[in-house]
Amino acid sequence: MNLNKVILVGRLTRDPETRSLPSGQQVANFGLATSRVFNDKSGQKQETTEFHNIVFFGRTAEIVSQYLKKGSLALIEGRLQTRSWQDNDNNKKYRTEIIGERLQLGPRSSGETSKVEEIPIIQKEDEEEIDIKDIPF
Repeated sequence: MNLNKVILVGRLTRDPETRSLPSGQQVANFGLATSRVFNDKSGQKQETTEFHNIVFFGRTAEIVSQYLKKGSLALIEGRLQTRSWQDNDNNKKYRTEIIGERLQLGPRSSGETSKVEEIPIIQKEDEEEIDIKDIPF
């Protein structure tokens, strides 16, 4: 069995960039930073940050461009994908991205309300909804 699954919770490092494919489908790209806090061998608290390239397609890309901005908190579920291309100097370049499949928006930081909103998880368009009554337990 093989599994390619990524779940991240982090903050956007830049505003999403949205464009349309020739087919008319929307694509949104943005960066996401995730941090890890740990104690080193001497007991000192350390923090490391990783930066991820995120890509969403279709309706979720439209939602990303409408509701997310630099600094927004988001939960991303998706899969890893590495693509390659030749640059202008004929060097082979690689980029590993997370192709987003599900998105959950974090609380709004506009200051309008301190209440955390419950925002449903947004799924890819081709996934069907699961009715709670269909779950056997």
